[in-house]
Amino acid sequence: MKLYKKEGNILQIISFPTENAEKGDYLLVEDGYAGKALIAQVIDVQFAAVPGVLEELLRTLPDGGEPLQGEDIDPMEIAPHITYIQDASLLICKIRATLENDMLSPSSSWLPSRSQSTIKKLSTPLLIKLAKIEGKLPIILGGTKDSTLLTIDASSLDGTLNIITGKKGCGKSHLSKLLMVSLVGYKATVVIFDLNGEYGNLGVTNDGKRNLYYGKIHVFTPGQNFKVALEQLNLNTVMGILVNALHLPGTSAREFRRLWKSLKERGKLSMQELGEAIRDLNCNQHVRDALASRFHSFVNSGFFTDCLAEATLMDETLMKTKDAGGALVINLKNTSNVDRQIIVEYVLGKLVDSLQNWKLRAVFLFAEEAHLYLRETYWDDIVTRMRHYGIFTTFITNQPDTIQETIYRQADNIFLFNFTNEHDLDVVSRAARVDAETVHSIARDLPPHHCLALGRVVCDFPIVARVRALDIKTMGETRLFFKTVN
Repeated sequence: MKLYKKEGNILQIISFPTENAEKGDYLLVEDGYAGKALIAQVIDVQFAAVPGVLEELLRTLPDGGEPLQGEDIDPMEIAPHITYIQDASLLICKIRATLENDMLSPSSSWLPSRSQSTIKKLSTPLLIKLAKIEGKLPIILGGTKDSTLLTIDASSLDGTLNIITGKKGCGKSHLSKLLMVSLVGYKATVVIFDLNGEYGNLGVTNDGKRNLYYGKIHVFTPGQNFKVALEQLNLNTVMGILVNALHLPGTSAREFRRLWKSLKERGKLSMQELGEAIRDLNCNQHVRDALASRFHSFVNSGFFTDCLAEATLMDETLMKTKDAGGALVINLKNTSNVDRQIIVEYVLGKLVDSLQNWKLRAVFLFAEEAHLYLRETYWDDIVTRMRHYGIFTTFITNQPDTIQETIYRQADNIFLFNFTNEHDLDVVSRAARVDAETVHSIARDLPPHHCLALGRVVCDFPIVARVRALDIKTMGETRLFFKTVN
């Protein structure tokens, strides 16, 4: 391989047929005289545009499709050399770092010698060692192309905003489960908004046996084993549900606040008393109608109860996870859109309350297809305000354009699966820690179950890996009518 051109942080390298380099490979460009080297990643492979190659190719074409008669005469034996040149490749590479004295720096301003530099492939184990990707809390994501295990540090997910995205059926939920159970294994508290009911059996192996996560996976199904009594709620949580989930206008919200405090002081705070108080409220008809409609949403959700025996003490489960670790799976499979918003708002309010009172140190929140139950204007609140409280969010979606651009700007890690749609790739490219060329070139060629890891988890060295299998009942596979019979 020979260094051809450098433009900004893009290197162009000539590669000959015997030198096999593919997209995603890392190259080490060493300049012995300078004592430095560039680390560059191949993001595209093209044919080298050598003058005269097109003319030579045209000359080899038979006239009119008929084979030429006669004997090839090559007294100078240059035909093999011409063929060698015709098959030469041009590698378009992105400079990731400069290596000097075994230390990496993100600078790409240094220009190596074109004639004296040597170029060779950089193995994944050496790259991982140089970049110090592995840590004290390893999570094995999967295997790279050269059969090296890609291991990230769990602490690189701590205090971060993460996005897992890709086409439907490429393995997003599988990766989120892998990250989730790994965090639980390190005694973290994890909360999952489970839209399709696929996280409930993570404590069981594929053959139905209990695994080491059994007893740490707590499934809450609204209306069944997850109900809340009004006596358990504080006013701020209720107001959050009414304003953020049910969009109660400001005037009606002020009237409800006054009504709630009155019932609380008289010791008559219950669903029945609240309904009667709203019905008998002496106020503007529009305000009363607004409160009545929200109250009926409360009743129809089946989530609220007056029976303390039916109420779920979510605090107790959260406290169990504080020291031993665990996951709270909020099963939203059979809930309506309005009910989802009510439940999500309650859970978020409960988490913020527990974190403010230091009942928990931090919570890792996994949100599947969050656009289906969170208002767009509320996402910023989760990412910014709640992040300071200690809620660290991972969004999982196959519709990247449903996530606001401001969220991408703040994302610390992105796990990108296959996308071929240019619009989807453009959206992901807006992330602050991602360059558009890498996303557009590598992501569209990813095979199923392979992801491109970007951001802090790989120290800003994008790496492709096949996500490893899990011996747990992951569920979530698409149900098929026609199945291949072996």
